[in-house]
Amino acid sequence: MAAPAVPRSVLLIVSGSIAAFKVPELIRLLKADGIQVRCVLTQGGSQFVTPLTLQALSGQPVHTDLFSLTTEQEMGHIALSRSADLLLVCPASANLLARMAGGLADDLASTVLLATDTPVMVAPGMNVRMWDHPATQANIKTLKERGVTFLGPVSGEMACGEYGPGRMVEPADVLDAVLGFFRQQVRQTGPLAGKACLVTAGPTHEPLDPVRYLANRSSGKQGYALAEALADLGAEVTLISGPTGLRPPAGVTVSFSETACEMQDLTLDTARSKAFDLAICTAAVADWRPAYVQDQKIKKKVGKDDVPPPLALLPNPDILAELSAPSSFRPQLVVGFAAETETVEAHARAKLARKGCDWIVANHVGAGSGVMGGSENQVILMTQDTAEHWPRLSKEDVARRLAITLADWFSKRHKSL
Repeated sequence: MAAPAVPRSVLLIVSGSIAAFKVPELIRLLKADGIQVRCVLTQGGSQFVTPLTLQALSGQPVHTDLFSLTTEQEMGHIALSRSADLLLVCPASANLLARMAGGLADDLASTVLLATDTPVMVAPGMNVRMWDHPATQANIKTLKERGVTFLGPVSGEMACGEYGPGRMVEPADVLDAVLGFFRQQVRQTGPLAGKACLVTAGPTHEPLDPVRYLANRSSGKQGYALAEALADLGAEVTLISGPTGLRPPAGVTVSFSETACEMQDLTLDTARSKAFDLAICTAAVADWRPAYVQDQKIKKKVGKDDVPPPLALLPNPDILAELSAPSSFRPQLVVGFAAETETVEAHARAKLARKGCDWIVANHVGAGSGVMGGSENQVILMTQDTAEHWPRLSKEDVARRLAITLADWFSKRHKSL
């Protein structure tokens, strides 16, 4: 993921639920996204996961005892309660939820939660009957009224063999909620705060019949990474995606389309619906579509006369050119992508002039480049007057660098007004 605009930290409170076995994976995901993690482990939680495991994964001491000399001398429970940007209780047992609702402070976890003025997010995990119990539901209602955010639970099979609500959400879902929280926070202070950004990503699929379609090798990874990088700098991001296997970015508004015509309608309707400051068209929109879509699967003929049917094509709409054209809804800055297999800079320069956009990000996608569908990219950022060659980077680093460049452009433009 792209690096955030500011450091982000979470105090993770692990309570006594079998779902605690998911916590090591959650810590790994949070750390991979650049989020600092400190852990508080309850006595019940230590029955399912050890302090040594949490310490090894978080890289920080694990706090367990309210009256431990280490905690009181180095941080104190008051300082610990305010040491992070977000308090995350995961998993949250029925017992800890009850103590939170009752304002008890009889161990380190409950004391930290009572002493904090930091936002609190909880991911409950418990037996279905415990979740459904009126006492638990009353505690949940109380905590929600106090501003505590709940993640799940979901329905599923329990460790005890029962089925129903009470199953903790998966670590990836918790990560999305945490990232969404931080991206919402940075909208107030980030270098792209107040900017609305529209991003298109992924391929389009142009159907031949109910089974087959024309497509390309685009994975959508670069566009998704850009949406995340812009959101990490405080932008309000809308992503229009073609068909991909990627997880929608947290804190980003995502809409899906399949064909080029569907993406055109969705993109232009979205652009007309609000004033966007920036549009980045990374989508690899198919240039052509079949002139006729068969209602039934096209069948092979048996024998020597099995000749492939003729394939008539029609040109697809040019979404980048339509966004770039002068209009009441044209964004201040329109950036296109040019995927080329030879004479990259010359073709990209011609595309920049032909499409009418402001910048072009050109890349070589020929055989052996590993760009289409891969995890790395090597681009040339081209404006009307310049061409800046970037080294080969991960697609997340390309996204972060481009997002920072865009933030600098808006900052300089603001100062010149």
